[in-house]
Amino acid sequence: MSGDASTVTRQIKTMEDFSEFVGLSRPTVSKYFNDPSSVRKKTRDAIEAAIKQSGFRPNIFAVNLNRRRTNILGVIVPNSTDPFYMALTRRIEHIADQAGFLAFVLSSDGRPEMEERAIETFKSMNVAGAIIAPLGVQSHHQKLSALGQSIPLIYVDSPLDDSSSFVGTDNRQSFRLMVDYLCRSGGPPCYLGMPPVNNNAMARQDAYVEAMRQLKMKPEVVETTYASWDFEKFGFDETLRILSKGGFPTQTVLCANDRVAFGVIAAAFQSGLKVGRDADSDLRVAGHDDHPLSRYTCPPLTTVAQNYNEIGRLAIELLLFKLGETSGNGEAFREDERILLSAEIMLRGSA
Repeated sequence: MSGDASTVTRQIKTMEDFSEFVGLSRPTVSKYFNDPSSVRKKTRDAIEAAIKQSGFRPNIFAVNLNRRRTNILGVIVPNSTDPFYMALTRRIEHIADQAGFLAFVLSSDGRPEMEERAIETFKSMNVAGAIIAPLGVQSHHQKLSALGQSIPLIYVDSPLDDSSSFVGTDNRQSFRLMVDYLCRSGGPPCYLGMPPVNNNAMARQDAYVEAMRQLKMKPEVVETTYASWDFEKFGFDETLRILSKGGFPTQTVLCANDRVAFGVIAAAFQSGLKVGRDADSDLRVAGHDDHPLSRYTCPPLTTVAQNYNEIGRLAIELLLFKLGETSGNGEAFREDERILLSAEIMLRGSA
C-alpha cells in the first residue's frame, strides 16, 4: 500500500481498484466484505488497514446482490413521519443493527402504487426478509403473498389476513378496556371509526361493537362519508358534518384512533362545544394509540397506549428467528406466530 490518503481515495472507486491497492485477489476481498470472519486474521488485518488508509467502502447493495442471503431487511410503513411508525422503525433498526443486519425503510405514503413499488424494490434488492405495515384493503395481496413465498414476512399494526405472521395490539382487549371505563364513568360511547384504509378499521369497529354488547349496551356506529389517510382532517370534517345534522347519537365519542380524535376536538372547539368530563361539558372524547401529542390536546386526550417499542422488538426478533438467527432475549417463536399485546388506558381530561 502506498500513496497519501487523498490520492488513494480518488483512485479507489471499485472493488477491483481496492483489490489491487491491498494486494489481494478480488475473490478474497469479496469474501471479506461478505463475511469478515471467513478470511484468515492476517488477511483480515491487511484489508482493514487498507480500508482505514483509503476510506474505501463497497456499494452495500452490489455486495448483497451477490450473496445467497443478504444482510438487508426491508421495512414498509404507510407513513414514515407518523410518530407510531417512527418509534416502530427506530426500534427495528436498532435491533437489526445489533444482529448485523441493515433495516431499509420505505414508505407507501398510503398509496397502493407506492406499496407496489416498495415490494418490487425489495425483490430487486434481494432482501433477506421484511416487516410490513400493509395498507390492508388496498394492499397487493397477491404480490405480498408471492413475496412471502420467497422470504419471511412479518406484519405489524394490521395483519394482511388471518394466517399471516403478525405482531400488534389486541384490539379486542384495548376497546373492551376503554368501553368499560366510558360506560362506568358516564354515558355509553358512540363510535367514530377510522377511514377504511387498512384491516384495523373494521377490526376496531368490531371490537367496539363486541365490547358494547358484552355490557348489554346498544352499539352506535356513526356513519362516515369518505376515506383518507389524513385522519385529523377526516375527524374534523366528519364532526362538523355530524354536528350540522343534529350531533352525535351520544354525548360520548370513542374514536378509532387519536388522530381522528384530534379532529373531533378541534371541530368541537370551532363549534363552541366544551370537551371534557366535567358536568358542564358538552362532549366526552376518547381515542386509541396514545399518540405522542395526545397529552397536549386541549383538554388532554383520554386514550389507550400501544406498546410501540415492544411491537417493534418482537417483530424484528420474530423475523430474525425465521431467518435462523438467535432471538435477542432467547425467546422461542412459532413459524405461524401471531402476537397480540395488551394496551393500557391513559386517563386524561377529555373523557
